[in-house]
Amino acid sequence: MLIDTHCHLDFADFEEERDDLVKRAHDAGVKQMVTISTRVAKLEGLLALTTRYPSVFCSVGTHPNNAGDELDITADDLVRLAEAHEKVVAIGECGLDYFYDTQTPEDQKTGFLRHIEAARRTQLPLVIHSRSADDDMAAILRQETEKGAFPFILHCFSAGEMLAKTGVELGGFISFSGILTFPKSQELRDIARDVPLDRLLVETDAPYLAPKRWRGKRNEPSYVVNTAEVLAEVKGLSYAEMAEITTANAFRCFSKMPRL
Repeated sequence: MLIDTHCHLDFADFEEERDDLVKRAHDAGVKQMVTISTRVAKLEGLLALTTRYPSVFCSVGTHPNNAGDELDITADDLVRLAEAHEKVVAIGECGLDYFYDTQTPEDQKTGFLRHIEAARRTQLPLVIHSRSADDDMAAILRQETEKGAFPFILHCFSAGEMLAKTGVELGGFISFSGILTFPKSQELRDIARDVPLDRLLVETDAPYLAPKRWRGKRNEPSYVVNTAEVLAEVKGLSYAEMAEITTANAFRCFSKMPRL
């Protein structure tokens, strides 16, 4: 089996066919999915999906591109919501995005630090979005880990080697998406080759970034199979071996999520 550790099933892209989409995922061997929060204000919608689909779990948090809209959300709020709902298995996604000029770095960092505190207190994995912010991200992760360890995932990894090494050194997981399969992503495949097997995860980030086999189409959880196939090739393993490894890692990372 596989686990899609990061998708966005609440997005309108899936409104007309969520039942079919979940069935296609199951048929492809993707037996569990984590649909990721981008706004705390939309948590009820995520929880409704987790009730409708037993194989779907969720996170709670604010995407850095929405940071300024939810500065009223405290670490206490995140902890309370995570502990109140059994299907909330992670904190985030949060982090730093300097590629899009939609939120100030100050607001993004404020939100990020609150999410880190919530992850440290709950020991739920922190789902980190990092784009064009390698140096600041590495510095914050080092500084905050010194205050007390917290589990984390560098999701949809497309950053540089330095950040990957920092993440691994600090005990984090590195999650690869369809970007890994793109013809021009050899540098990323080289980074993946050096990530220890026990730190690897796979995801879709659906509806974005469909892997090479479905490039140009809307992404969906069943397509994570292609990413796992390419990751297996990079590591010199069979697909079955990579599926077993990444699934075991997912349950170790998302320790609150039961195996169904």
